[in-house]
Amino acid sequence: MDTNKSLEILKMAILMERKGHAFYSQVAKTTQSQIVKDIFETMAKEEILHEKFLSETFKSILKENKVKSLELPAQKDVFTPLVLTEELKKQISASSYEAAAISAAIDMENNAIKVYAEFADKAPTEEEKKLFTWLSNWEKTHHQVLHEMDKELKEAVWFDNQFWPF
Repeated sequence: MDTNKSLEILKMAILMERKGHAFYSQVAKTTQSQIVKDIFETMAKEEILHEKFLSETFKSILKENKVKSLELPAQKDVFTPLVLTEELKKQISASSYEAAAISAAIDMENNAIKVYAEFADKAPTEEEKKLFTWLSNWEKTHHQVLHEMDKELKEAVWFDNQFWPF
């Protein structure tokens, strides 16, 4: 196993999770919408969980020159109760700070999905493959929630402005 390469990949992944946490925490602090605050706080907490597993993997490689068996938690749907409500649409518009933050978060999640899927494909061990596949799938749930929020906001604006081609 090329432990140096694995460690470099894990460093990059940990940094991605820290950036995600910082961004989601900042949006949660500055938004005027309680719903958006709840969603971004939840995402920030999940980024901390991701970083924990990545850090444990990093330490395992340093200590044992291999990845120990990881107990990865089941992914829970913590977002459905928070999103896609009429209240959300009332609180924010498609041209607001929150909408811009959602768009930026979509880009971050797209990148994370891609990077983790690539890491999983190149993983030298089954445990690393399992970890990065798990992370990629979890980031897909974030992406899906953000994408649905963005779609709802756009449709609300189109409806309000009668911007329908039919």
